[in-house]
Amino acid sequence: MRLIPAIDIIDGKCVRLSKGDYGTKKIYNENPLEVALEFENHGIEYLHLVDLDGAKSKHIVNHKVLETIASKTTLQIDFGGGLKTDEDLHIAFENGASQITGGSIAVKDPETFLGWLETYGPERIILGADATDEKVAVSGWQEESDQELVPYIQVYQKKGIKYVICTDIGKDGMLEGPSFELYQKIIAKTKKWETLITGSGVEDKEIIGINLIASGGISTFEELPKLKEIGCEGAIIGKAIYENRISLKQLESYILENG
Repeated sequence: MRLIPAIDIIDGKCVRLSKGDYGTKKIYNENPLEVALEFENHGIEYLHLVDLDGAKSKHIVNHKVLETIASKTTLQIDFGGGLKTDEDLHIAFENGASQITGGSIAVKDPETFLGWLETYGPERIILGADATDEKVAVSGWQEESDQELVPYIQVYQKKGIKYVICTDIGKDGMLEGPSFELYQKIIAKTKKWETLITGSGVEDKEIIGINLIASGGISTFEELPKLKEIGCEGAIIGKAIYENRISLKQLESYILENG
């Protein structure tokens, strides 16, 4: 399971919110590059970078922060927040994003989102499926849609999506533990058998599913092996790092032990 620390950006600074509420903003570092370099120095390879200004403005805003981190570290960056147009996407990839996450756009403008999937491929486009009470939320979590979470993911899985980040908004930033049951449910409902033809022409079957990345609520190191056990492909860790509930040394040891 990949460990993916998060950096959320407002006004170019590293912040965290609780339940997506901008009124709960807490600044942890005024220099996001400093934070990213510290992650890299502890063997971390991935970063979840969220443009909270972009999410609110409905267009990319903090692409210079993305460019700085991408050019001065080797981190593979998943970038999200406010990506609404082909131009936004072009800017994100031009400034060093390895992958992008589309959240609101996938609900409100599926045609554009599916166009991105076709143009860039399923390895670079992540579905951001964040929810309150299993209803998909949009517009920087300020609105709840009428989309039921699991069927919504299943529809996009059929259209070729391989990576899904799912945040239970009620858990986000609360340090009360992630939604294990929700993730188990999503993984169970998106598994399917696929018939393969081996090199010798023999039919074989294997179970395939989405790569589910857990996000929100992670509060202790002990929760990470449990997320791996239930089948999560990645785990995004935010406030637990900044509040020193999980140390970078612990993450470094986990990475070394698990290859």
